[in-house]
Amino acid sequence: MTAPNELRLLPWTGPEGKPCYLSTDDRGGYMSRLADNIEAVQLGTAAELLNQASETLDDEDADSEDVRRLAQELTGVLRDVFRVATNQGHLLGGE
Repeated sequence: MTAPNELRLLPWTGPEGKPCYLSTDDRGGYMSRLADNIEAVQLGTAAELLNQASETLDDEDADSEDVRRLAQELTGVLRDVFRVATNQGHLLGGE
């Protein structure tokens, strides 16, 4: 089992939005692979939304509701990407 200071931050939150951690020394275990797959999906979603953001901001006909919706989606994706980056920094020993 990993030491308490080596817990993996998971790419989802628990009740009340609190962070979830995984304690295992098996980086190829089911939960580790699940977390890796979810992180990959989150990063893919971020890349797609980044392209959409560029298109929306370049569109002179985009209304304020489009821009507001974009900002809300970007906020959620940024939160996910920050969590992935935090986890990857920890896994690489950059914490």
